[in-house]
Amino acid sequence: MSETAYETPAAAVTTMVDHVLGLAATWTAWDGAPARVDDRAYTPHKAIRRVADHMIDHLAELEARLAGEEPRPDRWHASTITTGADRAPFTAEDLDEARSRLTRLARIWANRLDALTDEQLDHSPGEGWSFRGLARHLAESAYYADAVGDLS
Repeated sequence: MSETAYETPAAAVTTMVDHVLGLAATWTAWDGAPARVDDRAYTPHKAIRRVADHMIDHLAELEARLAGEEPRPDRWHASTITTGADRAPFTAEDLDEARSRLTRLARIWANRLDALTDEQLDHSPGEGWSFRGLARHLAESAYYADAVGDLS
């Protein structure tokens, strides 16, 4: 997904989630074999976990910076590990849970980003990417779902 595909920072995040959930809709056909991409193993559950964790991590960063606080570093192992839960079958119920979780996170992001002025988006407080850049970075979370791919 290129950054030019988005009209707004909020659209960067919501479009990414729509893309991830579009792929996830095919994952109930997963055969249990992890996809190997860039020296890592990816499964449907791991892709959903990584997208959600990435959204939570950077949302915590954004909120801390807006509050004038130092963001807390995350302690997740990210994509370096594949947990036992990551290896579980991906069921229709898991897809429903992922839809609920990711669409709600996307709405929180969209509401927060839409409430910021262009000045705040481009000249964000604290260290790190601008909030506009942070939204573009989040859009790259599609990588995790793309690693699993379309299993239809």
